[in-house]
Amino acid sequence: MIRIRCPIHVALAIVTWAMTCGSLRSQEDFPVSGGQIWKAGDFQWRVSQPLLAVSQEHLPESEHPWIAVKDPSIVRFDGKWHLFCTLRKRKTGQGRIRIGYCSFEDWPAASQATWSVLDLTLDYHGAPQIFYFQPHDKWYLVYQAADESRGLKYGPCFSTSSTIDDPTSWTKPEPLYVVPEGEKAGLDFWVICDEQHAHLLFTSLNGQMWHAQTELRDFPNRNWTKPKVVLQADIFEASHTYKLNGLDAYLTLVEAQNGKRRYFKFFAAKQLSGPWLPVAATRKRPAVSVTNVVNQNQSWATSYSHGEILRSGYDQRMQIEPESLQILFQGASDPEYQQGGYGDITWRLGLLHQVTSQQPSSR
Repeated sequence: MIRIRCPIHVALAIVTWAMTCGSLRSQEDFPVSGGQIWKAGDFQWRVSQPLLAVSQEHLPESEHPWIAVKDPSIVRFDGKWHLFCTLRKRKTGQGRIRIGYCSFEDWPAASQATWSVLDLTLDYHGAPQIFYFQPHDKWYLVYQAADESRGLKYGPCFSTSSTIDDPTSWTKPEPLYVVPEGEKAGLDFWVICDEQHAHLLFTSLNGQMWHAQTELRDFPNRNWTKPKVVLQADIFEASHTYKLNGLDAYLTLVEAQNGKRRYFKFFAAKQLSGPWLPVAATRKRPAVSVTNVVNQNQSWATSYSHGEILRSGYDQRMQIEPESLQILFQGASDPEYQQGGYGDITWRLGLLHQVTSQQPSSR
């Protein structure tokens, strides 16, 4: 993994809201370097070339071509990147949306990786999250799914495996909890654990992020609390939440819409149940958009969507290093994003690397 040492934009933003919302521990907890305090929420990024796209050469089942690779979730384990994504075909009916897996040693080799399609269900499933759950000594894949053949209605589901690199080893989907009749399930489900509880966060396409929790001993599918709204804002979907190493705080990366483009916002909290407060969460000061990608004039993407911050570990704590943020995202250009319906978008994957400067941005 590339490490970029830099002033901590995230930490400085948390300092700002902590002054009005209760301190973290002390300002000494933030390892600010260089003596330059950047204005809170002033992030800049450099985008890579596309790293992964669907390729019939490396994907099975070519009768109906795959057109998009999206919703990435990734961990570094045993000397390799292990990537799980939604794969989408240009067709309707069963099997058009599946979860795919590939592995590779480093990013230059990503485009040559061979994909496997997980045999979970032919009904709808996608938007995976991968992590290792230490108390069970198992890998967990959390995703949204329905399986009429097994009486499984749409909602948050999971599969498990003892071997992350064996795509045939995953169990069939089971619900984290059964969504009550008449209630919306939400989407883009995300699990993160502290020392006592497993927390589930998800969005509902109406500016809301929801939270439920259960004790670690009851994970994965017992005694979840009823989901409650913990964030109401100008957000859309795909909130992905992490523990900031060295800080008594959490960060969520969530997707928003600006006209016909997608972009990212950051919110932070001391507790996973909230309150969640803005760090970089406006159109003028986003976490990521065309306005703060320094090589945007060379970028293949104008929509930055459904991102996974690269973690410092691979377990249920979802830890990240606030001084070296990188985001694996699905991207598309304006013509790609605006062609046909959402299912026609030819999403590809790329990396965003945080960029530093000795002077604040002029934005």
